[in-house]
Amino acid sequence: MDEVYGIDIRERNEENIRTCDLAVEAIPFPDNFFDCVSAYDLIEHIPRIIYAPNRRFSFVELMSEIYRVLKLGDTFLSVTPAFPHEPAWVDPTHVNIITVQTFPFYFDDKNCWGRDYGFKGAFHIENQKWGESGFHLETLMRKVPELPPK
Repeated sequence: MDEVYGIDIRERNEENIRTCDLAVEAIPFPDNFFDCVSAYDLIEHIPRIIYAPNRRFSFVELMSEIYRVLKLGDTFLSVTPAFPHEPAWVDPTHVNIITVQTFPFYFDDKNCWGRDYGFKGAFHIENQKWGESGFHLETLMRKVPELPPK
């Protein structure tokens, strides 16, 4: 039987929903737990860099966490308002503006520039397109074996 799990920053009394602040906490599930992870209107709320009290690359850490909880060969779907569209900037809680190059350059299995900032993992970009809203970037990535050290 398929089960659906969720994470919310707010306390919830719903089965399978865990409370967690993904900007500063690890995903509260074990390694290789999920067949699929999705982030709808979430990534833009995760700071790229925070000082708490030391520098952390929160977005990079979250991408490492998503990699950790996914099973090898399974998928991550991100749907987020993105540059250059105005809705990416309107909400003052949007602190991480994504472009069409963000995932392919920093988290893919070819460039993987995110390793310079502590990213652990690699994704193959299966598909990336603008969604029906016209301003949501939909990116489908598959977990592949982590790249060897540089």
